[in-house]
Amino acid sequence: MSLVRLLGFTTLGCGCVVGRYREVATSREVTYVEEKGHACGSHGHRRNHTIAAERLAVAMPLGVGGLISKAS
Repeated sequence: MSLVRLLGFTTLGCGCVVGRYREVATSREVTYVEEKGHACGSHGHRRNHTIAAERLAVAMPLGVGGLISKAS
């Protein structure tokens, strides 16, 4: 387990909430599914599991239907 810093949350079109984190030691960005949407049919969206950045980009194009908030 590594130490991570929260960068922000995003709600996908399927209703899943994902959190973006940066590992402190390596500066690598990691995206976790925080909550699975009630209507989500994706087997790849599992709570407390990572989601690939490529899949995240396909699931929610920039500026379309998502709520992005930054952590303070």
